[in-house]
Amino acid sequence: MITLTDFYADWCGPCKVMKPIFAEIEKDYEGKVEFKQVDVEAETAEAAKFGVMSIPTFVITKDGQEVDRKMGAMPKDALTSWLDSHLS
Repeated sequence: MITLTDFYADWCGPCKVMKPIFAEIEKDYEGKVEFKQVDVEAETAEAAKFGVMSIPTFVITKDGQEVDRKMGAMPKDALTSWLDSHLS
């Protein structure tokens, strides 16, 4: 199973835009994708481990290894088609 990690901060405008989209697709992909959220201010070590320099950053990992990443807010369909490309 792949994991989608959302690196965010509470004060980040684009992160706030993505929050309901992330929650919605989490329901849509239940059992197919593991979802994780990392507050870059509270979990600085995890953000540093992935070299996150801007937020929001979305990282797809498989077996603990990064396979892809995207940065910035995006429409739901862009996020789901990106996820789908890693599920096939």
